[in-house]
Amino acid sequence: AKAAHKHIVFPEADCADILACAEKLLSDDIAEVTLVGDPDQITTVANEHSIDVGGAHIFDCTSEEVRETLVEPVLAASEMFSEKSIRRKAKNPLNAALFLVLIGKADCCAAGRVLTTGEVIIAAQTIIGLADGINTISSVGIVDAPGFTGPEGSMLAIGDCAINVLPDAPTLADIAISSADTVSNLLGWEPRVAMLSFSTDGSSEDESLDVIREGIKIARERRPQLKIDGEFQLDTAINPVSASRKLKRESDVAGKANVLIFPNIHAGNIGVKLIQTFGHADAYGPILQGFAKPICDFSRSAPLSEMMGNILMLLVRAE
Repeated sequence: AKAAHKHIVFPEADCADILACAEKLLSDDIAEVTLVGDPDQITTVANEHSIDVGGAHIFDCTSEEVRETLVEPVLAASEMFSEKSIRRKAKNPLNAALFLVLIGKADCCAAGRVLTTGEVIIAAQTIIGLADGINTISSVGIVDAPGFTGPEGSMLAIGDCAINVLPDAPTLADIAISSADTVSNLLGWEPRVAMLSFSTDGSSEDESLDVIREGIKIARERRPQLKIDGEFQLDTAINPVSASRKLKRESDVAGKANVLIFPNIHAGNIGVKLIQTFGHADAYGPILQGFAKPICDFSRSAPLSEMMGNILMLLVRAE
């Protein structure tokens, strides 16, 4: 991230945790930083918490004159907005930040410490839009689990734990493919994607399994070169001994998966909180996937270490 030295914009600049992250980026010369909001309010919060963000750019979205600088560049970058709508939307710090990314004044946007995931996603879909060929916004997280030893050491990717509640088969396929691409681009892994279930390769039968099996089929048809397999129970996916006992066929994924895809958000949300609570793991993310520009959404309960991990991954993706 430091080598790339990209430009990140923060719309929640009245939040002390956001300013602390900005201070770290600036003091270590990792990235160029823009804070969006009322300069007086930003200064007040920074002073109250003894945070130095003197090296950051400030985009004052409360100023009509400053907002006006967005109008012509946004009109040139997108046909979706009128002059009137740009002026109106830019009063909102999140919208203003996303406009800055859209017109190339910043490379990426990090939000969600105060805003909800839904607010971030809706605004990003409206202003940034989807990447070519992508139909689904999804998320992936990077887990660093002490004591776990897998093909990537103590790390695993997990998805989707934040966006799609009950994904259908095409959506599951999108999540699997997007997650594989994210870990490949971000971390240089060769993705081995396991589609998780309570069943391993037909050990149980239930109509709920049809969605997972169809999702695997669609993903393989769309990206036959990717290693995607299942349905697998968790131990079959990541434990070579369990895989050898439970799976009676060859698999490039079983026992050595580095990307785990949950069947729905219920399992995903519970799963990530279990490994955080009982496994004392750091879970970096959620990394939002599918937008035309890099966007990240913080967990509102994440410690600063996870926030910084999320920011650094965002900056690498922006490269």
